[in-house]
Amino acid sequence: MTVKVFIRRKLQDTNAAELTLLLNKLRSLALSQPGYISGETFNRIDKKNECIVIGTWRSLEDWNNWVNNPLRIEVQAEIDRLLGEETEYAIYGY
Repeated sequence: MTVKVFIRRKLQDTNAAELTLLLNKLRSLALSQPGYISGETFNRIDKKNECIVIGTWRSLEDWNNWVNNPLRIEVQAEIDRLLGEETEYAIYGY
């Protein structure tokens, strides 16, 4: 079953350049991950520092393999450090 993963982040203006580099690196890594189909990023209009990424994966297993990828874990830890909080995830099937 294909899954959609909603990834919510609250961005900080103070480290936007460094954060952008890390987010681009994370997306680049995801592109080569088996099962990755697509990703879209949306910026919230009424809260300018909040964004949602909607990732589409072939299966929950593919998503879980990505979540446990050591390179992803390393980059994600740096992203969360810059954000000052953990990234939130919600997974939906269709």
